[in-house]
Amino acid sequence: MTPPKGDAVALVRELVRIDSRNPSLADGAPGEQRVANALAQVLRSWGLPADIVDVMPGRPNVIAVIHGSGGGRSLMFNGHIDVVGVEGMTHAPFDAFERDGRIYGRGASDMKGGVAAMCAAAAKVNGRLKGDLIIAAVADEEWRSAGTSALLANGLRADAAIVTEPTRLRIMPAHKGFAWIEVRVSGKAAHGSRWDIGVDAIRHAGLLLAELDRVDSEDLPRRSHALLGRPSLHASEVAGGLGISTYPDRCVVKLERRTIPGETPDEARREVETACERVRVRRPEFRAEVELLFAQPSSDVAVDAPVVRTLADALRSHRLPTDPAGMSAWTDAALLNAAGIQAICFGPGDMGLAHAAEEYIESREVEQAANVLESFALAWCN
Repeated sequence: MTPPKGDAVALVRELVRIDSRNPSLADGAPGEQRVANALAQVLRSWGLPADIVDVMPGRPNVIAVIHGSGGGRSLMFNGHIDVVGVEGMTHAPFDAFERDGRIYGRGASDMKGGVAAMCAAAAKVNGRLKGDLIIAAVADEEWRSAGTSALLANGLRADAAIVTEPTRLRIMPAHKGFAWIEVRVSGKAAHGSRWDIGVDAIRHAGLLLAELDRVDSEDLPRRSHALLGRPSLHASEVAGGLGISTYPDRCVVKLERRTIPGETPDEARREVETACERVRVRRPEFRAEVELLFAQPSSDVAVDAPVVRTLADALRSHRLPTDPAGMSAWTDAALLNAAGIQAICFGPGDMGLAHAAEEYIESREVEQAANVLESFALAWCN
């Protein structure tokens, strides 16, 4: 059943009922095709010109461009339609059942609530804008952001953007970036009795982890961002060993380094290389290779930027808090900012419920977000 025009809560229910797990994260997951088809159909029924654009086979974005009458600033609403896996959830992941004013389901908070709010707001302002409004419901944000990367590569631009990730209706102009780093520690295989010739790659990896623990507990707290606090480093995966009676010839450690604005992925990689050198001073036989596997930049928009001030005015008009905060998670706002589009995060839902065993969104927050986004679009584009 098609939700009534501009009904954000009804749209959340429809979107949550569709399994759109990202196949890069969950074996056998269906991807975004079904939810993209459904969302495009709703937008068209609401009078918006929605297009389905493949990013990868069966992995599309939904793009709707509302052309204004002319003379206003352009705006993008951006949100992702893929979700993570459902293992360990304590309730049915795609029933969208309701209790105590909450809609439960995988993706309810992260971030189909935000997608529904931005689409409802767009439907309400259609025909009332001078500047263009772009709706971008994108694929693959939960893995490598192929959706937003593709729309930027195709030249889609705007003067500003709101990424409707869950912020509990707070303005979040900044978030951390990340770097995924792999360290391959080399040892020498030998019989467990031959301490004289064996080199224990796992134990050497432990020495490196101890040094990285010092980096995280002593060095990184010396750096800080006003909204985001300190950067961080943690070990994500450790693998190695040939058998219980054999010295391991190899141990692979995967690390995630969360970066604050001003830090680069190469600096994070060099930080790990320096830690390896410190271990090598104590253990000359220590050998390791360090590789930067993947990275995404941080995002940082000034708290007095026009997009922040305009959103604060919209929130104030709805008697909601206007003070900015830092975003805990990474979002596509970083890619938009890197492309020259000032992008900040604002949306319904709680990031603390994202990827969790229990995930829900408050219906009232979805309605409030849609109302604020409507006010913001009217102010910004006119």
